[in-house]
Amino acid sequence: METLPLLKQEFEQEYETTKKFLEIFPEGKNDYSPHEKSMKLMSLATHIVEIFGWPEVVMKTEKIDFAAGDYKPTILLNRKELQQKFEEVSAISREILETSKEDDLTGKWSMNMGELVLAEFDKYGAIRHALNQIVHHRAQLGVYYRLNDIPLPASYGPSADHETF
Repeated sequence: METLPLLKQEFEQEYETTKKFLEIFPEGKNDYSPHEKSMKLMSLATHIVEIFGWPEVVMKTEKIDFAAGDYKPTILLNRKELQQKFEEVSAISREILETSKEDDLTGKWSMNMGELVLAEFDKYGAIRHALNQIVHHRAQLGVYYRLNDIPLPASYGPSADHETF
């Protein structure tokens, strides 16, 4: 069974759902955080957007080394910038997935902090992990929205804010 078509399909599903969440990103709440240990709202949304760029990073490299400075955080200031960056990185990742072959998914990829290997995957596993991270962090974003009385869009079924049974 080929996995690449499944990754592409799931990427598109997560893209569509995330797009709805970014469309309602609240202006003026960038620094909102439900807890002192929680990420700020803009940082969380930016992180989600960045993860949509992971397929490109995974397919073009063998690792990311945080100690070597391979990762440079993206700084975004408002909804428009979030949406623009989201469209930009999603288009690049979509193109990478479209031009990749099934065999390209078998190479190794890791996240490192210098010599310390934080996580190691095959490229398929790394992209799956990225998709899981999108879902995980978007769920966090939904909690932030809920705590700020922002109606939630549907994700994998109806939202209590927009549809009833």
